[in-house]
Amino acid sequence: MRMLMVGAGGIGGYFGARLLEKGEDVTFLVREGRKQKIEEEGLRVNSRHGDLHLQPALLTKTMQAEPFDLILLSTKAYQLEQAIEDIRPFVGEQTMVLPLLNGIAHIEQLVSAFGEEAVIGGLCFIETTIGEDGSIVQTSPIHQLVYGERSGERTARIDKLKSHFDGTKAEFVLSDNIDQDMWHKYMFITAMSGITSLMESPIGPIRKLSSGQMAIRSLLDELEAVMTAIDAPIKTGISSIQFDKMNSMDDSMKSSMQRDMEKGQGIEADHLQGHLIDKAQQVEIPVPVLETVYTKLKLYEANKDKQE
Repeated sequence: MRMLMVGAGGIGGYFGARLLEKGEDVTFLVREGRKQKIEEEGLRVNSRHGDLHLQPALLTKTMQAEPFDLILLSTKAYQLEQAIEDIRPFVGEQTMVLPLLNGIAHIEQLVSAFGEEAVIGGLCFIETTIGEDGSIVQTSPIHQLVYGERSGERTARIDKLKSHFDGTKAEFVLSDNIDQDMWHKYMFITAMSGITSLMESPIGPIRKLSSGQMAIRSLLDELEAVMTAIDAPIKTGISSIQFDKMNSMDDSMKSSMQRDMEKGQGIEADHLQGHLIDKAQQVEIPVPVLETVYTKLKLYEANKDKQE
């Protein structure tokens, strides 16, 4: 099975490297500068699960190649439109497109671009960053990729994909309800990124305040109310489950959105919080905490644009 990883960053680079370590046929679609650096220095992964130094096959969007069997996308939401155009030449009739983006709005974009059949469901749980030397630094005990047919079916192609994922030195989990899994992660990421970015604080100090507990609880309840009203495939009472999960996290935990804001980088406000505000307005459900979070994020974006 020929696999194309879009980018060689923290997520696609890590999981692609683990598949390559196992012996799978993996190519990375990268920018010219990244291609040159990897050709000179190799693809390096520093991980608590074992370090890697590989010399992978590389492509740029201007090069030619036959269509791939699997294309794995792990871009930021604001990079998706360009990524779709970059991968078009490498998508054939039988290509599976596996996105690992946060949120849910990207599914509609990918289906519009490549068709209902091409897009399978996916998400991941992992902490990675790119070191100053360009290496992938993976620090979390969890390095899990979850995937499956969005219909929940156990198809021949998903079984074939499972046979290639199994045995990799990372946790690849085949889900029979990936649609629900993606919505649950969407809720958690929207709340976690929203509350830590709004308060400009790791989760611990927020939780220690009774008002912080109320803010977290209220935000999760708003998200569940909207998702229920639009018939999203979520469990009843999922906000309570995720509230308990958020209270069990390490005190020092920050969201990736908060870290991106601290670095002055782009964020996914419209893709995460903004998308649910649009849905809330459609079903006429008030979401004052979510709107407060979104206002903070949009002000950050406006100030960032002025500085640029």
